[in-house]
Amino acid sequence: MKKTVSIFLSFLIICGLFSISGCGKAESFKKSDGKISVVTTIFPYYDFVRQLASDKADVRLLLSPGSDPHSYEPTPSDIVAIENCDIFIYNGGESDEWVDGVLSSIENKNVKVMKMMEYVPLRHEQSMDHDHEHDSHEDMDDDDEGHDHEEGEEYDEHVWTSIRNAERMSASIADELMSVDSKNSKYYNDRKTNYISQLDSLDKKFTEVANNKKRDTLVFGDRFPFLYFVSDYDLGYECAFPGCSHETEPSTAVVSHLIDFTREHNIPVVFYLELSSGKIAQIISEDSSAKTMQFSSCHNVTKEDFENGATYVSVMKQNLEALKEALY
Repeated sequence: MKKTVSIFLSFLIICGLFSISGCGKAESFKKSDGKISVVTTIFPYYDFVRQLASDKADVRLLLSPGSDPHSYEPTPSDIVAIENCDIFIYNGGESDEWVDGVLSSIENKNVKVMKMMEYVPLRHEQSMDHDHEHDSHEDMDDDDEGHDHEEGEEYDEHVWTSIRNAERMSASIADELMSVDSKNSKYYNDRKTNYISQLDSLDKKFTEVANNKKRDTLVFGDRFPFLYFVSDYDLGYECAFPGCSHETEPSTAVVSHLIDFTREHNIPVVFYLELSSGKIAQIISEDSSAKTMQFSSCHNVTKEDFENGATYVSVMKQNLEALKEALY
């Protein structure tokens, strides 16, 4: 149903776009300042491009800071931006079901399109039956190393939560920048080397924390978009909701299980996500000795953090400190 509604809304938006732009007659796809134009749907890819291209590209983030990624629908101006850009980067998955309709309708077929779920190994989406059976790292599927997936297969879409995936995707984005803007290839390649080195150093710090852990399970009183992250560091988890669950209130049985688990295993921290009320984590905290802390999926950042210069690396560094609190 959500997919059908999303496609319908995309159709209406495109109709609006055509009425604004004279039936879609785009006069120019290049910017007058000579910079290449990159449009991204979510914050991680926006920041990857910023780090790799700096002032060599004009980068636009479609998802407004502070807004819910799962409720995003493109505006006519967003579609104009996609129409006129050189590179369009999106994630794929349920949240981006609107993309195919937009791409099939734009006039500029020279836009380079990067669907980031096609650049990394995927993991099958985890389910939860709410009767005290919660998934852990022992229940995960093996990495799907191929990129040709069966139609109807459900893969977890939060691929950027893995720093190792961030390295893979950043390298691929840099290669596309070099292809589209070959005169600045050395610049992009140098920045790629530097940025991937930063990410690799950060990954090593997470590995060190995980290798010296006193416990191996994280508790989330919230959704759980960290399947790729915990897989990298061989961590288990307990959560109120899996992945991109549309549920807003967990069952009493689930909350009771999380409280009991937190008490029995002396869990020091219960996590909640960025842009979340933290209500469920607070309930668990009040009935245990655990404190609550934010652990960010980096799907989006607050408007304040965005204006203060938040980056993927800076957010992950905050997660590193939170992880120490949870595992030590």
